[in-house]
Amino acid sequence: MIRSMTAFADGEISVDNLTILCELRSVNHRYSDLSVKLPERLRFVEADVRRLVAEKLKRGKIECALSYKKQPGSQTFNINLLTVKNLLTATAEIESCMNNPQAFSALDVLAFPGVQQETETEKEALREKIEILVNTTLDKLLETRAREGKQLAVLISDRCEKISQLVEAANARMPEVINHIRTKLVNRINELVAEPNFDRLEQELVLMVQKLDVTEELDRLQTHVTEVQRALKQHEPIGRRLDFLMQEMNREANTLGSKSADREMTQISIDLKVLIEQMREQIQNIE
Repeated sequence: MIRSMTAFADGEISVDNLTILCELRSVNHRYSDLSVKLPERLRFVEADVRRLVAEKLKRGKIECALSYKKQPGSQTFNINLLTVKNLLTATAEIESCMNNPQAFSALDVLAFPGVQQETETEKEALREKIEILVNTTLDKLLETRAREGKQLAVLISDRCEKISQLVEAANARMPEVINHIRTKLVNRINELVAEPNFDRLEQELVLMVQKLDVTEELDRLQTHVTEVQRALKQHEPIGRRLDFLMQEMNREANTLGSKSADREMTQISIDLKVLIEQMREQIQNIE
């Protein structure tokens, strides 16, 4: 099943006196681009968060944000007294150079990075809970991406069917196009030459038909359509492969247009390019 790259999911989990919140956002991107936003207190889990996200999301611009809030009535602090002493010493040195030293409160000191700290035991408990939270939120995100991916697959399959119908119409049109060219060429020669050389005429007609023959282009288009339909049934990321197939399909449609010998074939070429462009826009959002 294919997955969209656009999704949002969030979740939370309680750890002692804290409620940890996780938000995941993803949008389309050619490669994998992950940014992790963490408060200073949770900075120690960044590598773990990156690893967990990278294991499950292979493509897209992804933002993972963790935050926390203290539960009411459970305000406890582990103070790094050495950091506080060093902070106060540094502050005193700075204030000695100032004309009008500014007073600050103990709350200002508590807000300084590194003043509040967790013991190693508390860090490991936090790490374990955060991994559970991130995994749970990732699963929600994947479910959302899968639901949207299923809808994208339907849209793409529908356009593949329409392309196959146009390819069939073009193949059916070719004999009539060749007859039309032959008739037009014979009439033109009859107007210009009293006794036309029909053997030479047939040779010229064969050369002209070879130049205008689009059988190979139509066959390749149908082959690409079959490959797109096959890819839609796979479980691994297929976005970049589909990108490539759209480029190849567009190339064949352009060649078909350049070889077009009548208005109907030209219209088929235009309709093909419109459908391929619609598919390409949808595929930009597939993982």
